Amino acid sequence: MEQVLNYIQGDLRPALGQGWLDGHAPADGSVFAHIADSGAEDVDLAVKAATSALTGWIAMGRQGRHDALMHVAALVERDLELFAQAESRDNGKPVSLAREVDIPRAISNLRFFATAILHWSSEAHITDDVAVNYTDRQPVGVVGCISPWNLPLYLFTWKIAPALAAGCTVVAKPSEITPYTTHLLAERCIEAGFPPGVLNIVQGMGGKVGAAITAHPGIPAISFTGGTATGARIATTAAPMFKKLSLELGGKNAVLVFSDCDFERMVAETVRSSFSNQGQICLCGSRILVERSMYERFRETFVARVQKLRVGDPADASTDIGAVVSEAHMQKVLGHIELAKEEGGRILCGGERVELDGALAEGWYLAPTVIEGLGPACRTNQEEIFGPVVTIQPFDSEEEAVAMANGTVYGLASVVWTSDGSRMHRVARQLKSGIVWVNCWMLRDLRTPFGGMKQSGVGREGGEEALRFFTEAKNICIKI
Repeated sequence: MEQVLNYIQGDLRPALGQGWLDGHAPADGSVFAHIADSGAEDVDLAVKAATSALTGWIAMGRQGRHDALMHVAALVERDLELFAQAESRDNGKPVSLAREVDIPRAISNLRFFATAILHWSSEAHITDDVAVNYTDRQPVGVVGCISPWNLPLYLFTWKIAPALAAGCTVVAKPSEITPYTTHLLAERCIEAGFPPGVLNIVQGMGGKVGAAITAHPGIPAISFTGGTATGARIATTAAPMFKKLSLELGGKNAVLVFSDCDFERMVAETVRSSFSNQGQICLCGSRILVERSMYERFRETFVARVQKLRVGDPADASTDIGAVVSEAHMQKVLGHIELAKEEGGRILCGGERVELDGALAEGWYLAPTVIEGLGPACRTNQEEIFGPVVTIQPFDSEEEAVAMANGTVYGLASVVWTSDGSRMHRVARQLKSGIVWVNCWMLRDLRTPFGGMKQSGVGREGGEEALRFFTEAKNICIKI
């Protein structure tokens, strides 16, 4: 039985209250780990450690922080296969996906921001012959970073790397559902001689640990990725305390398919954008809008490709879709499928739990599901499902497609498929989402701003946007 411990002041330790949570393996439903069940007292200890380490971490300078982060990244890369296997066991995703995407991206996050801080420049303004103004950016201090369960190490490092590079110290909380690779990261930090107290990882439930981080007076900034309802609760607590907030929340992303697209390329990418990581990515396209003239062709081809996806053992290299993250989440997704039926939706494929044989018989598997016959306003097309479920809908004009795409409370990501250069720019500008992919999906450049509109979030992450969030800008004016 593995133990997932807190990492505070450079040491691995159990929760002060000595409580434990069960960590499940989605592939077979078994308990493989005990997780520290921490509380407000553990968060307070971590804040004290981070506060005491802040001055020394800033004093190391950009080069020193760069070197420390790069050392940790090298150790994760050395043990990439161990991390990939651990991520798959903890999350249920195919190990091939963790090996090719999750862990390499976590390494890239650490290296990108370690290097970015070396090249980050300040602004200067000469006011005629009267004065020189320049912007001084200093670390905001101790920051709270709360990451989700769908891309555990990937999104954890996406938060802590820019914070640490900018000179902040961190109190971080991974999801209690998928905490294991953050524990492995803590072990690599110890091996690397990472300065004690600079990074602190507090394991446990959101209602206790996340709430304590959000409310702690010693944490002036919160970066959170997760559900919109949780983001609203965080804002309710943090806003009256005038904390800086970066909230990357839910999505109900549209894929707009026009009849002049590269059909084969579009279908292949749309299958991937629908069902990658069991559909448990905030950027997955869950509403596929297809021009009516090619709707029947798309439906037949798309459903046939989806039916060929192999649901199975995450450790098997031939598996396309592994287990969803938990039994509760599986039941939630199945509930949404039943709702779609009640709303008049037709299940074209999938729609049920997949039961595997042998040791995996108790695992949490769902068949990839395609639904048609539902209008834009129904709950199935308005509420985030966050699983291997998509709907397909026809449209007759560009204006209708844009209206349908924008017709939800979310605005995280969109995908546009067309060969018309003017339409690419025209539609992309009209879509109310923080990122628009044209003729591609999940093609990421870490220098670009990332985040959502409407109820998909507040603020932007990535590149200089992240470094700005974790610093306070001060204008210094010197009279000539």
